[in-house]
Amino acid sequence: MNFTPNNRVLIQGIVDPLGSTYTPLMQAYGTNIVAGVSPGYGGKVFHGIPIFDLVEMAQMVVGEIDTTIIFVQPFAALDAALEAIAAGIRQIILITEGMPPQDVVRLLRKAEATETLIVGPNSPGIIVPGQVLLGIHPSEFYTPGSVGLISRSGTLTYEIARELTLAGLGQSMGVCIGGDAIVGSSFPQWLEILDEDDNTEVIVLVGEIGGDSEESAAHYIAEAIDKPVIAYVAGRTAPKGRRMGHAGAIIASQISELGTEIGTANSKVTAFERAKIPVANYPSQIPTLVKKSLRLPSRRQSSP
Repeated sequence: MNFTPNNRVLIQGIVDPLGSTYTPLMQAYGTNIVAGVSPGYGGKVFHGIPIFDLVEMAQMVVGEIDTTIIFVQPFAALDAALEAIAAGIRQIILITEGMPPQDVVRLLRKAEATETLIVGPNSPGIIVPGQVLLGIHPSEFYTPGSVGLISRSGTLTYEIARELTLAGLGQSMGVCIGGDAIVGSSFPQWLEILDEDDNTEVIVLVGEIGGDSEESAAHYIAEAIDKPVIAYVAGRTAPKGRRMGHAGAIIASQISELGTEIGTANSKVTAFERAKIPVANYPSQIPTLVKKSLRLPSRRQSSP
């Protein structure tokens, strides 16, 4: 995987509203955007970036592409991603929200067969503070450091990054796996990446109610992760009595003895506690727990 300033990046949907808004921001951060794709706009230039009608046409001119960031409409996202995979691009970030679930399933089958990393859909992407922005993270909330941050919620990722920055705790990487019902990469996958990352000393995992991602992550951490992990679960005040998980998660929870309340905040917190993972009650408590894991003073520092 390549998450460095040398990463050669394509923007699919570069003239779409989100694409045209965030492409200049990524470019200003230092992201190496080599081309854009928007059918019907081939031959035009946007902020010095050449636009092509097809991914294959872009490759013929600019050469190898490492990552594509997709901003197209939900109904077009599958075709855009499959076009990128066919062109040999193996890192795909889907900003698009509301992609049809059947389309996501088709995409993930193809991605698995081709060993392609899918981040999203409905994800703000990845940021390596001070190096590269692959998506729509507000870069002003981040600062370089050693805290790896992974989340299901884009806005919570931003909030917690800001809390860490205000506390003098920089981040090695920030990634949101996506907020749609079905997403590509998982918590265990990113936990492994950060556990092997030389720049990461501690990992913050931000979960929320619904599904069984956090319960699975807790088991994986206990079995396979060496670095300290801090957890936070959003949704503790959600109304009780509403089952937020899906049928598959409920069945999986019974098989794995996670309990019938799979998907609730209590289920997730309990799973983390069983794995001896500290759980913050509020985002503002995360820096204190991180400093404790790193044996640093817990006094809050001023904004850099």
